[in-house]
Amino acid sequence: MIGDEGEQIGIMPPFEALKMAREKNLDLVEISPTAQPPVCRIMDYGKFLYQQEKKEREAKKHQKTITVKEVKFRINVDDHDYETKKNHVLRFLDEGDKVKATIFFRGREMTRTGLGRGILERLIKDIGERGIVEFRPRQEGNTLHAILAPNAKKPGEKQAAPAARQA
Repeated sequence: MIGDEGEQIGIMPPFEALKMAREKNLDLVEISPTAQPPVCRIMDYGKFLYQQEKKEREAKKHQKTITVKEVKFRINVDDHDYETKKNHVLRFLDEGDKVKATIFFRGREMTRTGLGRGILERLIKDIGERGIVEFRPRQEGNTLHAILAPNAKKPGEKQAAPAARQA
């Protein structure tokens, strides 16, 4: 038996423990039913539940939700368009989001899946150290996609800025 201030009261019959709890206008809560003898505590159970809920809400505030951004390419993408979309991918990775790079094949383009795979491989090579490949390019139906994730940063560490070149 543990008291409402956290002090050890000792072993007592359940009806006496319940009587003590009611005198203090509190609840008798069984903490460890498998222990020999079972451990009970006198506490305000409603207040305890409120504190637990408050802790869970506080923990949720500090969680980072990971979003997956999608960037779509075509097999006949021009160099400038490719560069623009590559910059979008890099920006998303720097913001800490995952990126799904997708190539959608229509009609006869399905015979040229090698070109699409080449575009995704080029993207992976261009991203280099700024991201990691979670899933290599793979074909599902008429789409080819790869998933890229930001580099895992150590807690408290900021992303290193590119070093300035000296001439």
